Amino acid sequence: MDSFFRGLRRHDFLAALSAFFVVMALLFPGTSSMLGKEKKPTPASPTADLAGRIESLGRTLLNTPLDESDDLAGQIQKLVLDDLQEWFGKNAPGPSAEGVPYEVRVRREMESSFSKLHYPVYGQPKVFSQSWNSGVVTVCGYTLGWSDYDRVNVVALYETRDGKTQQAGIDHFVQRTGLDFELMPAPDSTSLRFMAYGIRLGKSQPRLSAVLYGYDGQSLKVLWQVRDAYDGKIDVNKDTVTIRYLKEDEYIREIAQKRKPPRHLAIYKSSPQGLTLESDTQIPF
Repeated sequence: MDSFFRGLRRHDFLAALSAFFVVMALLFPGTSSMLGKEKKPTPASPTADLAGRIESLGRTLLNTPLDESDDLAGQIQKLVLDDLQEWFGKNAPGPSAEGVPYEVRVRREMESSFSKLHYPVYGQPKVFSQSWNSGVVTVCGYTLGWSDYDRVNVVALYETRDGKTQQAGIDHFVQRTGLDFELMPAPDSTSLRFMAYGIRLGKSQPRLSAVLYGYDGQSLKVLWQVRDAYDGKIDVNKDTVTIRYLKEDEYIREIAQKRKPPRHLAIYKSSPQGLTLESDTQIPF
């Protein structure tokens, strides 16, 4: 008999406790988390999610030879450039309210895409923006690398006109190099020109590669290029490009004979077609 009454009392207690929790949940909805329900996590921002996806692809690149990297590098390129196109749609050319220059704002957006990459994987953006032909041209490039030798480069050109920014050209600059830009005035106002150049490590000397690009309002074109200039150094002026370099076979021969090899100085002048060699002379080492 005692056990019967104890069972009734236990039943009544559990029923009352259940009713109490129901009333508390109705009166104080915020207490649901105290009753064992976990608060839903705050969704990651689109930029953070983008950086995470690029970081995941970057880790896969670590085990991928350069000549087998096109697919992974292409996926990263699409993520970066799609994000840029969306950003351009929300941000007109010009400095920010805090006075940050437009090209810096663009570069920071690209840097955020690569922000979760870990050594030795890295993404290094290079950006410049220039008023041209009643619009604004913005050149966005980056080097994606996963070693000193495994590096790919992307150069994308965007034009802003009538309040809209569209991609107007894209090229894959020389592999295995870094990437820098130098604006170079065209002989006339019908095109915008810029030099892209970079260094790759060589057997005994670094190698210089450079490409002169031209944009005529329709497409991005390669106007001139030099590849793997041995120990090359470039200097871009208003209408002149100077390259100092060595000839590899000459360098090896003279060093073997314990003599100083000659250095060469090539001077190129701007022309309607691109660059024209004006002189190539020997100079002291």
